[in-house]
Amino acid sequence: MNVVKRFLQSEDGPTATEYAVMLSLIIVACIGIVTTLGGTVSGIFNTTNTAMGGAA
Repeated sequence: MNVVKRFLQSEDGPTATEYAVMLSLIIVACIGIVTTLGGTVSGIFNTTNTAMGGAA
């Protein structure tokens, strides 16, 4: 019974869950930003390459 009481009073579980949710949101945001910027940067390089005559 004491084990259950200590588990319910402990804040380690909810804190770990909050950190996991926060980390997953940060990861999703980073993936979205990298995907968007990757497409934009790729377009800029392609435009620049075309303007320079495709010399690589």
